[in-house]
Amino acid sequence: MNDYLDLFISYLAVEKGLSANTQEAYSRDLARYLDYLEVLGRPNPASVTSGDIAVFLGRLKDEGISPRSRARCLSAIRMFHKFLMIENYADVNPASIIEAPRTLHKLPDFLSTQEVDALLTACAGTSGENVRDLAMLELLYATGLRVSELVGLKLREVNLDSGYLMTLGKGNKERLVPIGESACQRVLAYLEGVRYRFDPEGKNRFLFLSRLGDAMSRQAFWNIIKKRAYQAGISKNISPHTLRHSFATHLLENGADLRSVQVMLGHADLSTTQIYTHVTRERLKRLHQQIHPRG
Repeated sequence: MNDYLDLFISYLAVEKGLSANTQEAYSRDLARYLDYLEVLGRPNPASVTSGDIAVFLGRLKDEGISPRSRARCLSAIRMFHKFLMIENYADVNPASIIEAPRTLHKLPDFLSTQEVDALLTACAGTSGENVRDLAMLELLYATGLRVSELVGLKLREVNLDSGYLMTLGKGNKERLVPIGESACQRVLAYLEGVRYRFDPEGKNRFLFLSRLGDAMSRQAFWNIIKKRAYQAGISKNISPHTLRHSFATHLLENGADLRSVQVMLGHADLSTTQIYTHVTRERLKRLHQQIHPRG
């Protein structure tokens, strides 16, 4: 069965255009699933039953795997068996009748504007790392990029004169995102005064670099934001995604419409952006109280 996994991952990359991160997540989930099928003695796709999949998901639940992670795993299994049907390796999809675990729509954590200010202030100073970290945090908050999009930015994809950047998001979809004056200034300061120290020969095409002159990794930036949050005295469990949520929340709080935020976040479906509707509801409530004569 593992031979089919290699074919499937190639299919995700070539036919579906899914990101490397999604491919990696599906590969991990399916490797675990296929190990389970091997223990059961299921040598080929035709031998797998819906009951096998249901028991596998039940085991994940018993191990304390969250409903969200189990739902993602089922999604991978469904797509895998659908692929096997498309390629004529199987006649049925045993996962098609399995219901996904119910997931709670937990509201995303975000920072207040005061906490964002404190986070940025933690980067005050003229050292190369301070200037770079401030530019990265300002740009992340100004654009709502995913961390993979931020560290993957190339020099040619950022136009500070026009105040826009081009990024390649999920599904290899390009989108144009406005930057904002403050972030433009911080990125310009980094480009003019710091970046050449990390890449004196100008050989690296990526915008943000480590001290060794390599492209910034997701894990390295994760460590940066944890360090700066600690220095700012922020007790929340902050991650790069927290600034993405803060970006969306603060836009909506200040009157942006949901569809505009959807475009800037790069969500393929408006339903994904609708997790932020709590913000618009609270804003409408405040407006009602301020304006309505009986508020």
